[in-house]
Amino acid sequence: MQSIADSKLFQTLFDHASIGIIVVNESTEITLVNQFALSQFGYSNVDDLKGQPIEVLVPMRYQHSHVEHRNNYQHNRKSRPMGIGLDLLAKRKDGSEFPVEVSLGGYDIEGKNFVVAFVNDITQRNDAEKAISKLNEDLEKKVKERTEKLEVIVEKLNKQIIETEEKDKELRAALDKEKELGELKSRFVSVASHEFRTPLSTVLSSIYLLQKYKTTDEQPKRDKHIQRIISSVNLLTDILNDFLNVGKIEEGKIQMRYCTFDIYKSISDTITEMRGVAKKGQEIKYSHAGSNEVELDPGLFKHITLNLLSNAIKFSPENSNIYISTEVDDTCVQLKVKDNGIGISKDDQEHLFERFYRATNALNIQGTGLGLHIVLKYAEQMNGKITCKSEIDKGTEFTVTFLNKY
Repeated sequence: MQSIADSKLFQTLFDHASIGIIVVNESTEITLVNQFALSQFGYSNVDDLKGQPIEVLVPMRYQHSHVEHRNNYQHNRKSRPMGIGLDLLAKRKDGSEFPVEVSLGGYDIEGKNFVVAFVNDITQRNDAEKAISKLNEDLEKKVKERTEKLEVIVEKLNKQIIETEEKDKELRAALDKEKELGELKSRFVSVASHEFRTPLSTVLSSIYLLQKYKTTDEQPKRDKHIQRIISSVNLLTDILNDFLNVGKIEEGKIQMRYCTFDIYKSISDTITEMRGVAKKGQEIKYSHAGSNEVELDPGLFKHITLNLLSNAIKFSPENSNIYISTEVDDTCVQLKVKDNGIGISKDDQEHLFERFYRATNALNIQGTGLGLHIVLKYAEQMNGKITCKSEIDKGTEFTVTFLNKY
């Protein structure tokens, strides 16, 4: 009598449970389905599911993988509770899909293996989570809007306070506010204002002196100042180009134009250009080994060469030698520029290729701190790399290596 009562109690719990219950035999066929599960999956009769493979309740696109998963489970049956982070979908009779959470358990009766699945439709929970997420987004948006309004109010209050202060304090506060726009902007303003001043002063003074040389025999003096004007204008152009090139690099607008060219001629032409800006007694000595033909972007390669030579001239003393060498073989193209200048400390070498970075022993020498950053980026554009060897007061050697595509 007790077993009959237990059986009726089990049947009552099974039929009236508020969660879907599905029992599958060892052949993965559905043997039992409670009324709640039938309702979940849109079936009206147990016979519609009984004897069917469990995959009938799985969306078509997941059925193949589900077969593999349930085979693995059959070989290693263990309880798997709900809420373990699996995103599962089930399929109704009409083909529509809904999210579910499934708890699995295995048991044996009379030597036969069965798996019972407790299926929970989590559509409402997902909708609630989405609603909460949307609510959080709306709250964050409102907080942001109110914060922005508060910032505007605070800014207005600050302006009112500043207006009551002395003019000197007002100007300093305005300058501090401008500096807050960002480190990049402040560095740009600092470098530009410093680097433009010297060439502009040179241009103005040379123009002023040119006005004084009016006779024919003073032409050499005029030529000297005209050359100074040309050099200063070229320097200004180079500085502006550095700023523009950094902008193009950051925006990914550098366009590669690979072609075959004579590297020996390219370097020789660059050296000729740089001799005009070399210091008194400085000599640029060039050596080359291997083929003259390379395939790189000639414009970017020339910029790299000009920058490295310019630095060697700038940071080396008068009456010193600057060595430039190129070597081309079947695997790579190598460019080296070596000087006997002021050198670079180990600490500075770690930051040498960063934007606007200037070595501590070069702060009083003209420069933007952008050149080596651009050289690095141009080398990387051509799948190249750059290394530096240097010691304080013993000179510096830069080596740029590219893969030889020729």
